[in-house]
Amino acid sequence: MTSLDPALTDPALTETLHAERAHHDRCRAALTAMIEGAAEQVVIGEDVSASGADAEVLGHRLRSQAKELRELPPGPLFFGRLDFADDDPGHGGMDYHVGRLRITEDPAAPPLVIDWRAPVSRAFYQASARDPQGVEIRRRFGWAPGGSGDSADLTGLEDEYLGRGDSRTSDIVAREIERPRVGPMRDIAATIQPEQDDLVRAALTDSVCVQGAPGTGKTAVGLHRAAYLLYTHPKRLQRAGLLILGPNRTFLSYIAEVLPSLGESGVRQATLPEEIAHQPVKGTDPVATATVKHDARMAEVLRRALYARVSTEGIADLAVPDGSYRWRVSAAELAGIVAEVRAEEPPYAIGRERVRTRVVRRLREQAERRSGVLPAAWVRRIERARPLTAHLDAVWPKARPEEVLAELLTDARALARAADGLLDPDEQAALVWPRPPRSYKSARWSAADLVLLDELSGLIEHPEGYGHIVVDEAQDLSPMECRAIARRAAFGSLTVLGDLAQGTTPWAARDWPAQLRHLGKPDATVVPLTTGFRVPAAVVALANRLLAGLDVSVPAARSLRTDGEVRLRPTTDVPGTTVTAVREALAREGSVGVVAADADTVDVAAALTAAGIATSGPDTLGARVTVVPASMVKGLEYDHVVAVEPAAVAEAEERGAHRLYVVLTRAVSRLDVIHSRPLPF
Repeated sequence: MTSLDPALTDPALTETLHAERAHHDRCRAALTAMIEGAAEQVVIGEDVSASGADAEVLGHRLRSQAKELRELPPGPLFFGRLDFADDDPGHGGMDYHVGRLRITEDPAAPPLVIDWRAPVSRAFYQASARDPQGVEIRRRFGWAPGGSGDSADLTGLEDEYLGRGDSRTSDIVAREIERPRVGPMRDIAATIQPEQDDLVRAALTDSVCVQGAPGTGKTAVGLHRAAYLLYTHPKRLQRAGLLILGPNRTFLSYIAEVLPSLGESGVRQATLPEEIAHQPVKGTDPVATATVKHDARMAEVLRRALYARVSTEGIADLAVPDGSYRWRVSAAELAGIVAEVRAEEPPYAIGRERVRTRVVRRLREQAERRSGVLPAAWVRRIERARPLTAHLDAVWPKARPEEVLAELLTDARALARAADGLLDPDEQAALVWPRPPRSYKSARWSAADLVLLDELSGLIEHPEGYGHIVVDEAQDLSPMECRAIARRAAFGSLTVLGDLAQGTTPWAARDWPAQLRHLGKPDATVVPLTTGFRVPAAVVALANRLLAGLDVSVPAARSLRTDGEVRLRPTTDVPGTTVTAVREALAREGSVGVVAADADTVDVAAALTAAGIATSGPDTLGARVTVVPASMVKGLEYDHVVAVEPAAVAEAEERGAHRLYVVLTRAVSRLDVIHSRPLPF
């Protein structure tokens, strides 16, 4: 392996660096031409001679391409290079620069840079001395951190001579992984490891579950898998859609720049409440009530409540006037049609229309025996006949999710009928509104109610789905939340990301097979990632001491990083020691996250402010010092974490030990544990 630094005087090495910088200048010029050409094509496309619909589709496509190119964030245009051996059957004697998108001076010319997602690029991540895959030399480039991507920012390179059996740990990769974390999450296209690459390039039809220990890059894997699928199946996913689901808005802000940096924009990134919101959240539930609402048994309770509205009891014969005639369907025949449709178990709204269609068919058969074949206009008129609609409203009335749920949560007797054999009396009592609203339109819906409303909406009419959904922090989803996602992935696939040890909600998953059944993908492959690249070994070792006390079975994490520092700092002055720890952290490079139990964060922030240390909340990206409630730290990372009073974090909630595990593993370089009470590990 050869490392190259501009300070070195070896003429050959210096010449190589200059040549690569010149190639980068050429790539930059070509990219500028591509952006200008895309803008010109938009103008040309607007004047294209085609049908209105075709012109609109073409214009949208050209504008989207131009927009994606214009919005590429600044940065280096390539991070690697592959030189294939002369005798390789596929790419003999060829060399390719690997970057985040394909760059070419002309569509017919060989590319100056190939996309990291292209098939040939896989060798960059998978080739080794044991299996070189035709690669003679793999080159990695070192770029100045924080640079804008100018050629002068290219400061070094490493060559691995795989054809000669040379394969060592890359210093450039290690430096990139360990680079201080300031601002939003970065992509890892330059540092993807072989086991991560296997997950990224899994087929679109495959649903995959990643059980990822802290620092193993599971979130980055999910985002890069999304980018890979968009590249590999653009038409299918443009039509069916791709969704990124995160646990909260802070987390989504943190990851927001990853896909654009990989050349993919316009991907919907949302929280599950945003995706399923039918009503604004104005109410809150006690934990016991929310726990029942999130339970899988509620699906059957809601189904019973909805279909309890269907009834043929007491209905009369149906008579529909048609000029001087009246066509009839007896009450018994109508009841038979309703029972027949019920047995087919269609969505509720579709079932109602099937009843209408089959009743009209019976009426039409009678009319045609008398008058012969009838036109379509006759059918449409009979379908809208008032007697038919009145009977339909009686036996299979229209239903709104809000109306059905409000009636269920207001009427204890109706709830008892729907929940019979499913929920015990205490659970039923927890569901009934203590102060019923005047109507469902004035109800103060809770976050848990949104999940129930979505379940009812799915029973009434299936929602539009996505071609692929990436679900992060999936261990925290309730069975009912999983069902909401499953409905949207009924004809698509999932990338499920999570860590059972980091499950902090009252309904967090204890094992993946059960969670995957709720997500509608029981056959998804579960792949563990246990080797960390983000969290230093010292931090991982401390966090692993908590695993034995958690009620989940996950393998202990390990880290390839031997750097890092952990300091346990017992004290009788928690605020003062916290201030000291933060000041010491500020003397070094990188971000500082001060994490405390939610109830203590105001006091912690006040102590730091009084000491003259400027702080920000977790919603402010790029801040030097951030004070974060323990409940909001999941998915975030800081170079230096100051964990304040772990015992308070562990005692603050039912799964507080899991929460503390999350807190400790947010440190990328250094961890200070400030405590006046015994440590809970």
